[in-house]
Amino acid sequence: MITLTTGQLDAWLGQLFWPFVRIGACFMVAPAFGAAAVPARVRVVLAAAVALIVAPLVPVPAGIEPLSARGVLVTVQQIVIGGALGFSLQIIFDAVTMGGQLLGNSMGLSFAYNLDPVHGTETPVLGQLYGMLVLLTFLALNGHLLLIEVLVSGFRALPVGTSSLGAHGLWQLAEWGTQLFGGALAIALPGVTALTIVNLAFGVMSRAAPTLNLFAVGFPISLVLGLIIVLATLPMLQATFVRLIGDAFDLVRGLLGPGA
Repeated sequence: MITLTTGQLDAWLGQLFWPFVRIGACFMVAPAFGAAAVPARVRVVLAAAVALIVAPLVPVPAGIEPLSARGVLVTVQQIVIGGALGFSLQIIFDAVTMGGQLLGNSMGLSFAYNLDPVHGTETPVLGQLYGMLVLLTFLALNGHLLLIEVLVSGFRALPVGTSSLGAHGLWQLAEWGTQLFGGALAIALPGVTALTIVNLAFGVMSRAAPTLNLFAVGFPISLVLGLIIVLATLPMLQATFVRLIGDAFDLVRGLLGPGA
């Protein structure tokens, strides 16, 4: 006859429940996993499957009951850790989308909006195109598998317990928010600069020929040149994204600590 003690049940629950909470919180906001097109039930099932696989590798926190006040505190900490990891990566994708929006506004596509299946909101078409391209690049580079690997190794570097990211880690995460604007500027700056030169040329033309209807002539020219610039800068887009996502994974490893 098999007998189970309360301590054994608490240990098994803690070994499976808290990894599930951290992984699930990360999947809710992480790129690819946290897309609006992915149902919440699918994310929960994926998080449960990964947690079930890594449960034997997770050190069991001693002396913490999952349903106690201390256990609730640990649960909140796992939510914060998982959400911070997913947010660190997601901010790079949002920066790419914002860069596409800036470039689209410069070339006259500010009025062209479409429903973005990743974010579930209306996004300019160029920003949506950039977002889908970098998402496919992320999947092609096995970024989703690397994210799972970092999550698993993070249970050894930052084990489940009373430890959390700390004030330094939270400050690093807050500073990382500047990448939303810095990354967008790095992606949009070459195209915006080229279009600015084109607009300056239109300004000179308007001074030389005041009767010229620049809206009728300049808009199609800006649009065509903008599309050419987008095509020419696609390799640079991928190179910039790979650099930014590499920095994001370095940040995630730094938040988790040595060994992640």
